[in-house]
Amino acid sequence: MIDFKIEKIAPLCEDFGVKLSEQCIKQLNAYGNLLLEWNEKINLTAITEPEDVLYKHFYDCVLFLKHCKLSDSASLIDVGTGAGFPGMVLKIVRPDLKVTLLDSLNKRLVFLNDVIEKLSLSGVETVHLRAEEAGKSKEHREKYDVATARAVAALPVLAEYCAPLVKKGGSFVAMKGPSAFEEAELCSNATKVLGLERPVIICETLTGNEQRAFVTFKKISQTPPKYPRKPNDISKQPL
Repeated sequence: MIDFKIEKIAPLCEDFGVKLSEQCIKQLNAYGNLLLEWNEKINLTAITEPEDVLYKHFYDCVLFLKHCKLSDSASLIDVGTGAGFPGMVLKIVRPDLKVTLLDSLNKRLVFLNDVIEKLSLSGVETVHLRAEEAGKSKEHREKYDVATARAVAALPVLAEYCAPLVKKGGSFVAMKGPSAFEEAELCSNATKVLGLERPVIICETLTGNEQRAFVTFKKISQTPPKYPRKPNDISKQPL
């Protein structure tokens, strides 16, 4: 079993008020081992060096809590969750959260269900749907305090997928790279149409000088029923 040395990021997390408990450290380490074990069977991540997993996956995701203050037992949906970033990490670090891991590829969810079972996690579910299907369904539309996505699509496209899932008064938080400011400039129409405020963008520097931007949109009014549109319309004619 690999030791991912989760203790190395604990002081960094404590600097912004997130304490990693012993249980959390054990669970993150187990999650990392399951990630690499399953990655030999299905493509989950190109990042496989333990130090890179620690900083570029785990610490990167915990930084979410520095820039998005989540209330106790807040509901969060991770759109296009992939291997569970950031949703699974947030669930492990904040067990009180009610987390939904949404993905269109079932084999990723099979992996995540294995993680949930092996780590005995409760208050977390996987949902096998496309984002536009979830946004139209009564079970998910405007049901969440926060919707998030990490490196899934360009912001105008991503906003249309995520905004319909967020309650009025909630937030959509996109985790982006160096293109965040450029993409945000293209979102002015999307924010108005979807019921969002102009975004707040905060940047962090990860190991290897890699840039991470947290782009937060507050939802101020309900999203019109016509959104999200069909995927072809969203990609060909972004808002």
